[in-house]
Amino acid sequence: MTFQIAKTEIASKAELYADLQSQLRALLEGETDFIASAANFSSLLYHSLPDVNWAGLYLLKGDELVLGPFQGKPACVRIAIGKGVCGTAAEQRQTILVDNVHEFPGHIACDGASNSEIVVPLVDRERLIGVLDLDSPLVARFDDDDAKGLNELAQIFVGAVQKVKPS
Repeated sequence: MTFQIAKTEIASKAELYADLQSQLRALLEGETDFIASAANFSSLLYHSLPDVNWAGLYLLKGDELVLGPFQGKPACVRIAIGKGVCGTAAEQRQTILVDNVHEFPGHIACDGASNSEIVVPLVDRERLIGVLDLDSPLVARFDDDDAKGLNELAQIFVGAVQKVKPS
């Protein structure tokens, strides 16, 4: 199967994220492998969102987040819950927008080119699966529209993989 990432002229972030929702549903439809679905999710975001230099997942394993499928430069492999932006979002189970990662207390720098970040917890009912993490070389790249759109995409992903356990 060949999948083409739609590169249409999008007038607003709301339209962009609506388009990404359709594409993500198509990518996940009928797929039963968690890693394959996570890999396609990160690839779709990396290749569709402007000014993103890293997009991927960290998956909860025991009491830490472990690097999952991603697009971008090699990254930190393990992050303790409560540490850095990813660990804090996982602990609080809330989306965290960071305009300037260099000002975030305890930021874990994996790619020195990253200047802003958004992390969305992946929660299946009450169970934390992991987090969706996106970085940008631009300061203040992400805003509330991105948070809303990425949370909706995360819900689609979690809904599609809820019966499949990460390996």
